[in-house]
This record gives sequence, structure tokens and C-alpha cells, in this order.
Amino acid sequence: MGEIRLMKGNEVLAEAAIRCGADGYFGYPITPQSEVMETLMARMPWNETGMVVLQAESEVASINMVYGGAATGKKVMTSSSSPGISLMAEGISYIAGAELPCLVVNVQRGGPGLGTIQPSQADYLQAVKGGGHGDYKLIVLAPSSVQEMNDFVDLGFELAFKYRNPAMILTDGAIGQMMEKVELADFKPRWTKEEIKEKWGSWATTGKPDSRNQNVITSLEMDSDKMESNNQRLQDKYRKMEEEECRYEAIMCDDAEYIFVAYGTSSRVCQKSVEIAREKGLKVGLLRPITLFPFPSKIIGKLACKAKGFLSVEMSAGQMIEDIKLSVYDAGCIARVEHFGRMGGIIPSPGEVVNALEQKFL
Repeated sequence: MGEIRLMKGNEVLAEAAIRCGADGYFGYPITPQSEVMETLMARMPWNETGMVVLQAESEVASINMVYGGAATGKKVMTSSSSPGISLMAEGISYIAGAELPCLVVNVQRGGPGLGTIQPSQADYLQAVKGGGHGDYKLIVLAPSSVQEMNDFVDLGFELAFKYRNPAMILTDGAIGQMMEKVELADFKPRWTKEEIKEKWGSWATTGKPDSRNQNVITSLEMDSDKMESNNQRLQDKYRKMEEEECRYEAIMCDDAEYIFVAYGTSSRVCQKSVEIAREKGLKVGLLRPITLFPFPSKIIGKLACKAKGFLSVEMSAGQMIEDIKLSVYDAGCIARVEHFGRMGGIIPSPGEVVNALEQKFL
């Protein structure tokens, strides 16, 4: 068993980055995720592991520093909250187009605009549909606990390097600020240049030996035919992610007539809602997507063939519901799909979720 601590979600993101052998963090403070960089600065990992921690001039500067670090094959990351991620969108698109691995954390807050510092889930479409320009996808992990905030840092880096693609941890201000018991992983050494080459290939700009051609990192291609070929290669990669990396948790879904679909903080609420509904004699389950891309479409399709309806529970006006509807439609089933959500930084109560289910379906 690893070391046990009581930690805040944002703090454990920083600790996990140090322990998994991250090479660099480049960020800019914004509520409610500022503790990530504050914890890194207080821990001073450059003295312990050699990890670089730098507050950039802005979110735009930080994502471009990530771009540069990723091009050299380093494990680099950044974190921000909703408006800051919007500022990073161009850089994230460049990194995806250049096929580089990195980790981006979004501790969501309410919007649109500056909005509020309270938690939200209104960045779902931005995260899973790209967010910036062009046809690209991020690997998107959605933790529902402080333990998963810890675990998904290492997992995010592993998936990012496996597919040479940016990965995102999409969390929210509630999980970022809450404190829970967490089991920390043991320290991993930082990868050497030789280890990077052996495990992930020789694509990085690590210095050109005579034995290979020059590595060029870019997302620019002026030849339209070649650019289309690049895009087709990316789409093939995203399809492979969908086949191999889909993760979800199904709770009491085997006999469920109605199923809540929720992630992050909303899924924590819905676990209690399932208990309340079951006590009332309602056969209700919960499907929690752990990867938002790839989305668990196949399991939703299977459940749709026997369930009467799905309730998408989100801290937004309704964004994930679009993917649930597509999943049901693709399965050729007729299960109803409805939405219940709160906005502006309000977290719904378990009772509100059950009442919404009864009003919409019963």
C-alpha cells in the first residue's frame, strides 16, 4: 500500500505530477485551480526530481511552453480553469496537429464569460469536440474523486504518449477543492532520452545522430493532399482510441429501467440518487463515463435496448446529452433521453435528481 494522506484535489494533482516523473509544469493562476501551481512551488520539486515549474506570463504563453517541452519528448503539463483553457485552445490545436503528448487539466468553473468561481460542467463540448480549430480530439478523463485526480495524472501521461496526443483531465471546482483520503503512488524516475526512444519511438527532437533523418515537429502543411492524408491519419488514431481506451463504471444497471448518466461531481450526487430511487421502488442505475472521449457509446447502446429511459445529469444546460442521444440512435433503440441540470455554479441535490426523473418519466 502506498502512502496515505488527506489532500485537496488540486494539491494531489501537483503531488501526482511529481511522483509520476513529470519533467515540467507551465501554468498561470486562476481560481479554482490555483492550488496546483501553489503546491508545486511550495514542494520545490526541482530540488527533488529535477522537475521544472514555471509561472508563465499568461495561459497563451504556458500552453506554448508545453508545446516546446512536448516536442522534445518530455512529460509536460499545464492546468487552468475554463476561461484559461479557452485562451489555450489555439495552442492545444497546434499540439494535436503536431501529434505531441502532453497533459492539460481543466478545473471547470461556471460561465459563460468570467462567470463565477463555483464548479460547473459546461466545458464538456469544448473538451470532447476539440475546443480549438480543426478536426482533432483530446483524450478526456473525468475523475469523480480525489483518488482519481491522483490516478489520472499518470494514466493521462501514459495515454498521451501511447497515442502522441494531448490528454485532458476534465474536473471541476468541487473536486478540485474538496479534501479526501488518497493513496499516493510511489515515485517514478523521470524518463531518459534513451528510455523515451525505446518505449515511444524516435520522433522527438532530442538531438540528431547520424543514424536517422532530422526530426521536424510542426502542424503546418501547405500541400492540400498531404494535409488531407495527415487528417486521415489522425482520424484513424481517434478510431483506435475509441476501440481500445473507453472506460466507464456501471452501478446497478443490470435490472435498471431508468439510468442516470453523469460524470465527475454529478456522478457522486447520482450515486445517492440511485439509493433514494431504489428505496422508493424505482429500478434506477447509474452509468458513469470515465473517459468522455472516447465516450462509452457501445454500453449505452446495449443498455438502451432494455432500459426505458436515460437522464443526463449535468452541471450545465445540457451538453453530454447530445452524445447519449447519438449512442441510443446508433443502437437503433427507442429509449427516451432527457436532461436535468443546474447552472451558475450550483450543484444539484440527490433529491432534486430523483424528482426530475419522476417528473420527466413517470
